[in-house]
Amino acid sequence: MNANANADAQKENAGKMKYIIVLGDGMADEPLEQLKGATPLEAAVTPTMDELAKTSELGLAANIPEGMKPGSDTANLAVLGYYPRKYYTGRSPLEALSIGVPMKDGDIAIRCNIVTLTDEEGIPYEKRTIIDHSSSEISTEDADVLVKALKDAGVIKPPFSLYTGTSYRHCLIWEGGEVLPLTQPHDIPGRVIGEYLPENALFREMMEKSYEVLNNHPINVERAKKGLHKANSMWMWGAGTKPSLMSFEEKTGKKGAMISAVDLLKGIAIGTGMHVEIVPGADGTLETNYEGKAQAAVRLLKEGYDFAYVHVEAPDEMGHQGSIERKIKAIEYLDRRVIKIIKDEMDAWGVPYRMMVLPDHPTPIWCRTHTIDPVPFMLYDSTEPAKGDAAYNEKTAKAAGLFVPEGYKLIDRLFEK
Repeated sequence: MNANANADAQKENAGKMKYIIVLGDGMADEPLEQLKGATPLEAAVTPTMDELAKTSELGLAANIPEGMKPGSDTANLAVLGYYPRKYYTGRSPLEALSIGVPMKDGDIAIRCNIVTLTDEEGIPYEKRTIIDHSSSEISTEDADVLVKALKDAGVIKPPFSLYTGTSYRHCLIWEGGEVLPLTQPHDIPGRVIGEYLPENALFREMMEKSYEVLNNHPINVERAKKGLHKANSMWMWGAGTKPSLMSFEEKTGKKGAMISAVDLLKGIAIGTGMHVEIVPGADGTLETNYEGKAQAAVRLLKEGYDFAYVHVEAPDEMGHQGSIERKIKAIEYLDRRVIKIIKDEMDAWGVPYRMMVLPDHPTPIWCRTHTIDPVPFMLYDSTEPAKGDAAYNEKTAKAAGLFVPEGYKLIDRLFEK
């Protein structure tokens, strides 16, 4: 948008309420002995969130309907106001939307991680242990080379097609397939894989052959020399059918924009007709471009969007890694490099705005995977400060006494004025 058009847009938007959700994926946790009974959110130094908490509404929300798996897919659908029982058809189909993978009725989309398995010589595939679901957060460029190697070696053949996604996350399309029960790799770190392998013989064959092709691939030889985990096996999970989502603008009356590095969130946005903003350097890791995401959110609001959804993956990834120190760092980065920038720039702009901060689900350090527990939320209104608390964390949110049992209705509180 040129300077004149941007100035016109800002003038037109003056006085119009703007809405923001800042989502720290997996940010919620449980008390840890290593932190003297505090959670990472409590232990983190978060002056911006704590200052906001003094004049915000705090509470807990249950984003995962009873009986559904606590995934980022179901949880983020809920945060955006989509009842997961009605709209959820699987995780991978949403990611397929993001990377432009064509899906026909009857196709099944399956998430394909490139994971790290132990590589001792002379043991069968099923006796190996899964070390890392993200292969040290392999770059997309390196992963694309490995995906091509799998295709060239004939590991992937009809009725399957494999498409490169982002980092370790890729998409397998099974033409005329079926939705099968598959284990999430981030649920089983440190475990021998045998009992978690797919029952489907074609899947098992692809996974075993992928290890044979990838374990000694030149990229993995170099990664091992650098002390990085090898990206040495396919792992399939998250199967689902072609999604059908209602337009976000039609549903809410708000023109929305998504800022995320993660294909899942981009796919949800594409499926709901939201704008997807690509931020250079935003990669879903601890070192993502936090400032770029914050600045993009404010710019898009100034350009005429009513609502910006800023999704930060890093706390979740650090939870999966089981790193207390890095999860705390991710939360602190979220506070000062995203929320502070958004608040300062929105205050300087002078328009009224409402901002909600929350996780989608907990990713506790002790189990290194998602749980179904309610998450703390904070709702700030620049025009009408509420009586809040001295800090934002799981304990203060629970103590506030407000509980939203159907998380998909939480966004109604954001948009209620």
